[in-house]
Amino acid sequence: MLHIFVDADACPVKQEVFRVAGRYHLEVTLVANSRMRVPDEEWITLEVVGDGLDAADDWIADHVGPHDIVVTADVPLARRCIEEGARVIGPTGRAFTEDNIGGAVATRDLLDDLRSAGEMTGGPPPIQKRDRSRFLQQLDEVIQYIRRKHPQG
Repeated sequence: MLHIFVDADACPVKQEVFRVAGRYHLEVTLVANSRMRVPDEEWITLEVVGDGLDAADDWIADHVGPHDIVVTADVPLARRCIEEGARVIGPTGRAFTEDNIGGAVATRDLLDDLRSAGEMTGGPPPIQKRDRSRFLQQLDEVIQYIRRKHPQG
């Protein structure tokens, strides 16, 4: 059954995930390094992992399967999930795919190198209303696509 995994610690679109998953009757697992409030629904699970740097990423990568959906802005995690056959969406609605993940990894590595060299690259801009809208549209499209292509998945 299609399942949504959320890299939850800094995810700004959790409420949107809940809304869409509720409409489609999908299970959601939030993975985080610390406890957080989640709606009291049997189809929403919070998995609190250790404080290790990549503990949440490792947990998601170990549990995700083909035809699942992962919500994350973390490019290395996105690559790992794509390799497992999952579909990956960033909080701004950007889909990570086999076709674009290489460029995303290269850009991330370049920015990381610049930060290491003392360049101020800044973080991601705050999420905007249009980003939330694009995310909702992308999540809906991915769910419908997976259900059409893999009705039992």
